Amino acid sequence: METGLLSAILFATIVAGTPLVLTALGELVTEKSGVLNLGAEGIMSVGAVAAFATTIHTGSPLLGVLAGMGAGMAMSFLFAVAALTLQANQVASGLALSIFGVGLSAFIGKPYESMTLSAVAPFKVPLLSRLPVLGHALFEQQALVYLSWALLGAVAWFLYRTRWGLVLRAVGEAPAAAHAIGYKVLRIRTAACLFGGAMAGIGGAFLSVFYTPLWVEGMVAGRGWISLALVVFATWRPARVIVGAYLFGGAMITQMFVQASGLRVQLPSQFLSSFPYLATILVLVLISRNRGTIRLNSPASLGQPFLPDA
Repeated sequence: METGLLSAILFATIVAGTPLVLTALGELVTEKSGVLNLGAEGIMSVGAVAAFATTIHTGSPLLGVLAGMGAGMAMSFLFAVAALTLQANQVASGLALSIFGVGLSAFIGKPYESMTLSAVAPFKVPLLSRLPVLGHALFEQQALVYLSWALLGAVAWFLYRTRWGLVLRAVGEAPAAAHAIGYKVLRIRTAACLFGGAMAGIGGAFLSVFYTPLWVEGMVAGRGWISLALVVFATWRPARVIVGAYLFGGAMITQMFVQASGLRVQLPSQFLSSFPYLATILVLVLISRNRGTIRLNSPASLGQPFLPDA
């Protein structure tokens, strides 16, 4: 394989995996607090359309990303009110939020379907971007790609090296015990939900402003669900999230490369398009066979409601 082609594939894999990294990190923090939010698909969709519309009207990708983040937080706040304050079923609330978000984004984005944005120039790291193969792939990326790497380290540091990270994990493992020693369980879980929504909103903003600078209904295309599966794939460990995200990103790029290269593959194009999602199902099945790993790493109170006595 030529060096230029290999570098291009690595570059595209990282770009395709970035929205998964961002959304999965947010969902990981949310689930570490004991909350199961299945609304990532809808949150990403609303974040994507909010970021695109804001960038169209202001001309600023930064404001677009902030708008996507704000929209994601607003959607997650709705979930927090329903699932935490009103004690609705978390699974049902998350699914409803996902359906609502996809529909809302389609409604808001209708006037913007014929519009496009100018491509945002990547940020080149001096000297390092000239390295063969890895230079273009790693050091000539969009700013949000570098942000996703920084957030990976920040989330890992927060969860395992800070007092509040320990509190968050304690709330996910034993909320009654955390409440008994004075911690506001619902406030902590709400904050975790808002962080998860912000990250999913940024992931959606990356899709519509940086990855494909246009808005099309359904452009999230299941990435929210893949991000949810990615948290399980990573067994709730931040370092494994980025590995899994780039594996799934590579699966997406592989099917695009096969379709665009003109290779004579005796398979329907629909099967090739479904390849990343089939890989997701396969990974989940393989991981679910080892129930000991799931029980050992998943938060003990994941998806369970908590109502303080006082």
